[in-house]
Amino acid sequence: MGFAPPRGTADLLPPASEAMRRLYEEAHALAVLYGYRYVETPAFEATEVFAHTSGESSDVVRKEMYTFEDKSHRSLTLRPEGTAPVVRAVVTSGASLPFKGYYVEAMWRYGRPQKGRLREFRQLGVEVLGTELPGADVETIVLGAEYLRRAGLRDVRLEVNSIGDASCRPAYRETLLAYLERNRGRLHDEHKERYADNPLRVLDCRDDACRDVAREAPRIRDHLCNGCREHFDGVLRGLDEAGLAWERVDTLVRGLDYYVRTAYEYVSPVLPEGQASLGGGGRYDGLAELLGLPATPGVGFALGLDRILLAMKEEGGGAAEAVCGVFVVTMGAEARRSGGELVRELRAAGVPAQMAFDERSLKGQLRTADRAGAGFVAILGEREVADGTVTLRRLADGVEETVPRGDVASRMTRPDA
Repeated sequence: MGFAPPRGTADLLPPASEAMRRLYEEAHALAVLYGYRYVETPAFEATEVFAHTSGESSDVVRKEMYTFEDKSHRSLTLRPEGTAPVVRAVVTSGASLPFKGYYVEAMWRYGRPQKGRLREFRQLGVEVLGTELPGADVETIVLGAEYLRRAGLRDVRLEVNSIGDASCRPAYRETLLAYLERNRGRLHDEHKERYADNPLRVLDCRDDACRDVAREAPRIRDHLCNGCREHFDGVLRGLDEAGLAWERVDTLVRGLDYYVRTAYEYVSPVLPEGQASLGGGGRYDGLAELLGLPATPGVGFALGLDRILLAMKEEGGGAAEAVCGVFVVTMGAEARRSGGELVRELRAAGVPAQMAFDERSLKGQLRTADRAGAGFVAILGEREVADGTVTLRRLADGVEETVPRGDVASRMTRPDA
């Protein structure tokens, strides 16, 4: 009798785990290249951290949070998103600003499980705290696009919008509210009853009926104040200067209440509609105040790594790389001793290497090497030991070469290995 993972979660095993590991490694490398520093926050926080920032009327707060009471009767919530915890951690720590941080963490949301949407999922997030300048928005957008490119995705659309701020959004909200009131009968059942709680959310609804209403709705771009318009113009100029193609989408508002001004999303056309978003983000200048902290402007994004893997697979990529560069195969006691030395030499040279724990047949060792994901096998038998050589076989095509025993490590570190 086995125990399956809880509904909405999944075990991550090879080869999928190796593809995910590559995404982790690329995230760390690229974020550091852009000057971001790694941060971690607890897997659970006081419920208020999310309830006060995401918005009481948001789907995250109303439907999707994993909230529980601990033994001291404190209300805690598993992390459904990463921005609010990072803002809490950075601002309360007194870190110098501007602060550029990133994280690669698991998140949890209770929703209907489906392909590309699990209850436990992994995200890469970056946050820039302490500056209102549009250059910060541009850098995060460019970083996210570059990450997706390095992951191997060839077909990604960048959608952008400005959703105003406290100066201009209230007036637009009233205009939109009046429009929705006139079109209430056309809305989806849930929005028909709750559109007044947060009318902007109707614009982002995936239901066909709501989308028809949203397409005809007043545009927020026509209601932006001078400050928001100038800020967004600066963002668009920066994207043009970076050579990044973008599409302005008037209905893009994102799903959490803390966003202001810039909102953006990365969309994969190879994924089904409704699941095509690879992630996105925007500016959240008022979030810190919602937590009772000093005003601290910020901007950032989160990318769904599980969703990215799906898009990679749909585009024909995402195959896992070899986890073991060389599997040493030995035949005979003397060869086994020499093979153990070779494994240690390869590892010291930074080449992933291993060998079987027990003595087994050549066929059995080769089968083990293949299951281990090795790129090469280094065969040591009586002849190789006597000659001071190693037979190096590339598993992808079976091509073999004889290499002097002392040259194996340097051969495997060559660019053409």
